[in-house]
Amino acid sequence: MTTSVAGSARVRGNDYRILEPLLGDFTPELKLSVVIPAYGGQDKLDLALAALAGQTYPAELTEVVVVDNASAPPLRLPSVRPRDTRLIVCAEPGRASARNAGLAQATGDVIHWLDSDVVLTPGAIEAHMRWHHAAPYLVVTGYIRFTDAELPAELPPDLEEHFEPAEPHSWIVDLVERTDGLTDNPQRPFSLHVGGATSVNAGLVEAAGLMDDELILGQDTEMGYRLSQVGAVFVPEPAARAYHLGPTMRMRDKQPIDRVSHAFVADRIPSYRWLRGHPGRQWKVPYVTVAVDGTAGYESVRATVDALLAGTVPDLSVLLVGPWDTLEHDHRAPLEDPDLDLVLVHGHYRYEGRVTLSVTESADPAVPFVLRLPPGWIPGEDSLARLLDLAREEGLGLVNVLLHESSRGVVAARLERASAFARARILATPGEDLDDVVDTVAGVSWVEGETYGFTTEAAPLLGRRGAYRARLEAQAEAARLAKEAERLRAQVAKWRDEAQRWRKSAVELRREVGTLRRQLAAAGRAQQSFRIVVSTTMKRALRKRLRG
Repeated sequence: MTTSVAGSARVRGNDYRILEPLLGDFTPELKLSVVIPAYGGQDKLDLALAALAGQTYPAELTEVVVVDNASAPPLRLPSVRPRDTRLIVCAEPGRASARNAGLAQATGDVIHWLDSDVVLTPGAIEAHMRWHHAAPYLVVTGYIRFTDAELPAELPPDLEEHFEPAEPHSWIVDLVERTDGLTDNPQRPFSLHVGGATSVNAGLVEAAGLMDDELILGQDTEMGYRLSQVGAVFVPEPAARAYHLGPTMRMRDKQPIDRVSHAFVADRIPSYRWLRGHPGRQWKVPYVTVAVDGTAGYESVRATVDALLAGTVPDLSVLLVGPWDTLEHDHRAPLEDPDLDLVLVHGHYRYEGRVTLSVTESADPAVPFVLRLPPGWIPGEDSLARLLDLAREEGLGLVNVLLHESSRGVVAARLERASAFARARILATPGEDLDDVVDTVAGVSWVEGETYGFTTEAAPLLGRRGAYRARLEAQAEAARLAKEAERLRAQVAKWRDEAQRWRKSAVELRREVGTLRRQLAAAGRAQQSFRIVVSTTMKRALRKRLRG
């Protein structure tokens, strides 16, 4: 299997435009493994395999692993298929489990996920592989169109003529268009990772780990996030075209699907900040981990850790590093224990949920940011939040915080973006300083610790706790007020509707009054005429009687 090559082109952020996919004639070298999880749908699988058999990428560099996810009746391999195609069975239900089973059988340099109801156009695989020959840390996604065309008995000679008109994957097209092809440093390029037609360098998959089979939905996005954490660059390739035979489940039921997906991925994808609105709860993967040397003395360690826990970033974990596995508590003479300070640190934080006592400084690779902070240096209430804002807004891979400088050297904290360092490790040549590579692929900045609120003087803990409690209460009050405002807006809208009804009723009443007035006026005129007629008649009768 081809591994990552040090010295490859160094993409900054996700701007893959510095890479040149090999155009025209080229000599392919990389082996491809196509992994197809399948549950039923034999007729669609037959078409998918027939399309793979007609690809322009060399057959000798292509293997296909079809994973029958306990279909009933069992699936079979059709006669028209790539020559190196094998069928395995995975009894564990779920697409993630099936993909993991297929991945275990794959031997290629590149893994191409393909759904069993997706038919590739003849040049699709080659369009993917030209990119993978250009750099060893790419995730390439093709353009899928959704067709309701009648399924043919065999693959038609002109796919695009048969399956058109078809509906594009509008969400992907919109994402690509509004981010200039994902190159303008979008916050979530990993969202492009969809399992229907995406290829990934096998080294990235090995570094990221298997697909999460605990998830009900959202496995593709979560896997994409972990691929980004190990240094991936995401490339949309419009020349890699494919047809999905029928609509997807998400197209049919987007809102219910999002409801289920978000409930699970919120724990695993810290970049989805809007899903983490709770001001104090913990998550499976925190947004930032702070690594602190736990051997520097009880008071110094506690001042630093307690300040972190009382800060404005609750979505964090603290990694206390020390020889915790070697501690032996001296119950007879604890004050004479040479490791007393270690014992105190261990005992003080052993049951704190956001603190991990570790013998190594290795943070969870899924955590986006790691702050390495010397013990005894105490961050202000919003120091960490401000550093994270700086790194996020400028896309920086490293923010160095100058804490103290003297003739003895420099004391500094470091806020590291995990994905930038992962890519730097892929690209660094032997002996090259990793920070220099990070500067190339993401950017490095220095800031003054004092400017960002770092001191060696601890604020009263009660004051910090009080401030934190007040902040939580303020957030709760803001939420209550927002809810009350929403209720009032609904009430005002109701009153507006009621007022509109009254206005309409008033108009109708005025119209009726006008009609009545006109009727009364007409009646009055008729009565006046009657009076005139009667009066005239009586006068005539009287004059006649007098003359008689």
